[in-house]
Amino acid sequence: MLSRLMSGSSRSLEREYSCTVRLLDDSEYTCTIQRDAKGQYLFDLLCHHLNLLEKDYFGIRFVDPDKQRHWLEFTKSVVKQLRSQPPFTMCFRVKFYPADPAALKEEITRYLVFLQIKRDLYHGRLLCKTSDAALLAAYILQAEIGDYDPGKHPEGYSSKFQFFPKHSEKLEKKIAEIHKTELSGQTPATSELNFLRKAQTLETYGVDPHPCKDVSGNAAFLAFTPFGFVVLQGNKRVHFIKWNEVTKLKFEGKTFYLYVSQKEEKKIILTYFAPTPEACKHLWKCGIENQAFYKLEKSSQVRTVSSSNLFFKGSRFRYSGRVAKEVMESSAKIKREPPEIHRAGMVPSRSCPSITHGPRLSSVPRTRRRAVHISIMEGLESLRDSAHSTPVRSSSHGDTFLPHVRSSRADSNERVAVIADEAYSPADSVLPTPVAEHSLELMLLSRQINGATCSIEEEKESEASTPTAAEVEALGGELRALCQGHSGPEEEQVNKFVLSVLRLLLVTMGLLFVLLLLLIILTESDLDIAFFRDIRQTPEFEQFHYQYFCPLRRWFACKIRSVVSLLIDT
Repeated sequence: MLSRLMSGSSRSLEREYSCTVRLLDDSEYTCTIQRDAKGQYLFDLLCHHLNLLEKDYFGIRFVDPDKQRHWLEFTKSVVKQLRSQPPFTMCFRVKFYPADPAALKEEITRYLVFLQIKRDLYHGRLLCKTSDAALLAAYILQAEIGDYDPGKHPEGYSSKFQFFPKHSEKLEKKIAEIHKTELSGQTPATSELNFLRKAQTLETYGVDPHPCKDVSGNAAFLAFTPFGFVVLQGNKRVHFIKWNEVTKLKFEGKTFYLYVSQKEEKKIILTYFAPTPEACKHLWKCGIENQAFYKLEKSSQVRTVSSSNLFFKGSRFRYSGRVAKEVMESSAKIKREPPEIHRAGMVPSRSCPSITHGPRLSSVPRTRRRAVHISIMEGLESLRDSAHSTPVRSSSHGDTFLPHVRSSRADSNERVAVIADEAYSPADSVLPTPVAEHSLELMLLSRQINGATCSIEEEKESEASTPTAAEVEALGGELRALCQGHSGPEEEQVNKFVLSVLRLLLVTMGLLFVLLLLLIILTESDLDIAFFRDIRQTPEFEQFHYQYFCPLRRWFACKIRSVVSLLIDT
């Protein structure tokens, strides 16, 4: 009896898994789930913990063992999706950016979106002019430290905190000036609301870039926003397509296709190449979900989508949530006391520090601070040639917008992020090159392969860990081999054509085999089924049976007997 109880308890323990989810303020939520628990169960636990009702804008993101990022699907088992060893680590993030964040019903929802956009600003995904950058940073200051107080905020207090990948003294003074003179008296909620209203007007609002290559081999970033599909190359937005103009999304291998139908019946097919098939599938699924969320009127209109026109190949996917219009209608019906928001109780951020958590920079003079050795070209090359599918996180913008900072070597144990002295000017226009916050490994690897110095303390997301020296060496060999052996678009097209022909031959042979089986059943079996009986009684079938099939059968029987007799004689 005791052994049975012990075995039963051990089996129950084996069926439970520990999950850690990093939240938007970098605090962590830990829970235990059963082996067969669906993603919806874990997501509901998180939303209950956060006291969040407008939850359709958010999702849970994780990285698989191959360093490919995914959004957790709520209809499938958590354990089967992660494919990694427990304990599981994931991140809670905004999945669908609201088209008008200021229109969100509850303050807790606006606060979480505020935290996400603040992360986007810090990691370089949300770019803007210098004047807009100063205003956004001032809103953050006002929301987190309140009104300017000469006794608490000495000269240069804004320089202690990093809102962007790069700062300048001029920008820091502008931030402090706006905070002192224009925002006095604003509550945290008001400052956050004004921040959202300003951020929503920027062209890179809601951009989560996917690195790809176009048909010419040039690097590009694809992204889905509340307003449509965008393609950015260099410092230009080369395509913006509204959701109602997108007719179809599909992928084959590493190739992503976007079908567009514009005015005057003008049809366009945009083709891009992802780093890996897994990255291309992730891009396709993100596009399907964003199109359904922002374009459809009702969730009942959602249909299962196939990545191919043929039934025997490709992937099938269906968006399982509500659409934006339904979410807004549901939010309007919320009637409860506003939940309490614990802004001051946030855990110090490792990636996007809260102002209330003290200075981010060391107290050494500016001239002695270690400069950030970052080249955007190295980051772009790691995006272009990477075998991983996640965009490389860079702490800098394009060379067109941000000049390189002067670098000075420091001790290897000194790990201080530096704010550049040059003016923060990420864009002369509002058409920037997006960069992402993740895939730290590839950028570090690219820099080490190219001989560049890795002198910045990068954000260590719980989604992925920095590789060891041995892993860097091994990955370096793989990356060089991939860069040297990267096949061009023409060769990929030839391979896809050959595979398509082989699939067509296999399907044709399968259909012929099925027809042959059906013919044998019709002619040789005694099955008295109405369907078979009607076919047998037709004049055409009788003519075929007596004039062609029976002579062919006798010929085969004769040949088989002759072969058998020959084998017996030998």
